[in-house]
Amino acid sequence: MHFRHSLAGQALGLTILLATATTAAAPVPSAPQISARSYVLYDYHTGQVLTAKDPEVPQPPASLTKIMTAYVAFGALKKGDLKLDEQITISPEAWRTGGSRSFIDPAKPVPVEALVHGVLTQSGNDATLALAEHMAGTETAFADLMNAEAKRLGLAHTHFVNSHGLPADDHYSSPLDMAHLAAATIRDFPDYYPWYSLKSFTWNGITQPNRNRLLFWDSTVDGLKTGHTDAAGFCLVSSAKREDMRLIAVVMGSASDRSRFQESQALFNWGFRFFETHRLYPAGEKRTDAPVFGGDERSVPLGLAEDTYVTVPRGKYGELAASVEVAPHLTAPVAKGSAQGTLRVKLGDEVLLERPLVALAQVEQGNIFRRAIDAARLWWRE
Repeated sequence: MHFRHSLAGQALGLTILLATATTAAAPVPSAPQISARSYVLYDYHTGQVLTAKDPEVPQPPASLTKIMTAYVAFGALKKGDLKLDEQITISPEAWRTGGSRSFIDPAKPVPVEALVHGVLTQSGNDATLALAEHMAGTETAFADLMNAEAKRLGLAHTHFVNSHGLPADDHYSSPLDMAHLAAATIRDFPDYYPWYSLKSFTWNGITQPNRNRLLFWDSTVDGLKTGHTDAAGFCLVSSAKREDMRLIAVVMGSASDRSRFQESQALFNWGFRFFETHRLYPAGEKRTDAPVFGGDERSVPLGLAEDTYVTVPRGKYGELAASVEVAPHLTAPVAKGSAQGTLRVKLGDEVLLERPLVALAQVEQGNIFRRAIDAARLWWRE
């Protein structure tokens, strides 16, 4: 689909139709009715919630906790504070950790890379605690790192007290927070995220399959993590990419092992069938020019700091309209990257997104003659 117009030229409230509608839009049916205690279907590129039930209600996250454990580890690997070939001595506490296991041997050092796969693919509580202890000294200290990342990412309904998700007081998260954490993992660690799609991992002579059955059912699914305790029920954070659209489904408190996968698959099928995501504008591309008074340039190009996406019901893309608003009196100096206007995209009367328009270039003050002339122009306009 091609844009009919670009947002170029001066505009203090210009509205344009983004594209010509080519087919009539089919109505969007109701979202699947699933029995999980809470859930969310979230668009990765736009952050739009397509359907949800109690998405911000804190729940026991069980082994979904390990997504944050891995996020902290990935950050350390990216910064070079942790090395994949580092050898870790396994503590008795880690070796004795109950629940799912990677069967690490306390008599043999284990490389970081094996422990990370133990966390992601095998959901090994022993591997998870061993990694946490190695990185922070104690699990309590590692939980502090987890909570610091949660705060930085804006996860308002999340708090961790351990690295693996075994039941503990004051240990909780919400479906929407888990969707945000999954999106941050995909965005921030593209080199490590593919590890979530490994279907099995072998350590100490024992091969264990990935507990995420969607990896075997649906070729478009490439992550992330299962979880289960009696209190949490059966949980799953998963992500699928079909063409240019990526969705994240979070199901918490499902009734059975099989139902969490069926419910997640139903959410994906509905979301991909009835919605479409488009990149409207790339980052750094000029959308309009704004006049500048008293500058060494007469105008400054404005654009978006990041790629801008929108999600709409299928067939509705041609009905989108975008408008730009720019401050009427921009006075030099204008700093590159400073917000100087607003882009809005609407579907009918609904505003789907608002993004700041930023200066794509620096405009310095002009010479004394330019400033005097422009000051007079402003005076006469007022």
